Amino acid sequence: MKKLMLGNEAIARGVYEAGATVATAYPGTPSTEITENIAKYDEIYSEWAPNEKVALEVAIGASVAGARAVCAMKHVGLNVAADPLFTASYTGVNGGLVLFVADDPGMHSSQNEQDTRIMARGAKVPVLEPSDSSECKEFAKAAFRISEEFDTPVIVRLTTRVAHSQGIVELSDKEDYRIKPYVKDPVKYVMMPAMARKRHLAVEERMARLREYADNSPINRIEWGDKKIGVITSGISYQYSREAFGDVSYLKLGMVHPLPEKLIREFAGQVETLYVIEELEPFIENQCLKMGLKVIGKELLPVTGEYSAALI
Repeated sequence: MKKLMLGNEAIARGVYEAGATVATAYPGTPSTEITENIAKYDEIYSEWAPNEKVALEVAIGASVAGARAVCAMKHVGLNVAADPLFTASYTGVNGGLVLFVADDPGMHSSQNEQDTRIMARGAKVPVLEPSDSSECKEFAKAAFRISEEFDTPVIVRLTTRVAHSQGIVELSDKEDYRIKPYVKDPVKYVMMPAMARKRHLAVEERMARLREYADNSPINRIEWGDKKIGVITSGISYQYSREAFGDVSYLKLGMVHPLPEKLIREFAGQVETLYVIEELEPFIENQCLKMGLKVIGKELLPVTGEYSAALI
């Protein structure tokens, strides 16, 4: 069955279909509707927390106990939740642990325009970025699989326009996920210095495997068109770029951290002029420049506000 859904509503559907059983959040636009819609599924225990730190700690506890758990917040809430996030990156997970963090380009309801990708890079956790409601649902489900395969929290980064736009979503049945047994493992879960040193090595090894995954996963894809122009983009900027540029070539990134360096080089080597289109910080652009690629991005486009097809 197909249904017209807000991006946030589709996230909630993906959480349900993935078999998650615990959802926590602190409300804040543009993320609030995620938990409001999750609460409609009786199979999922959901709650508002006093703040984002407490919300994430509850979700981490559920994950360690073996449940698939989610935590939702707006971008500035990730500052409040940074302490448990950075530690959970070291400990890893048992059941899948997914954070839905909604950025607010244009500051429709926020005090700043910080970019969640920057925080994720510091925490060394992967980031997925959907471009429409259908991807919101599918990326939510994929995030659990990635979390459990790579033993890591996963951030799904939304922006206001994706969170609050409607699109067609194909509904699927709920996965029969069984809560995993809890195994007491202080070396993995108690981050005293002696254990944390070992876990840091595990984090670096995990990031190397995630980079390989990014290069080979269909979540990142090349759409070949006219090779005179190539566009590297993600999220809502992909939709705007499609409308503005038409039938050129696109590298559409679903995983924006870590980036698929081999795929980027392959794409860059086959187009004449290469653009990077992304809202807010030059996160992708700077990494392309670090790779020695000639790209055009923030020299033409702003680091502030929302983009549009007309602006591009």
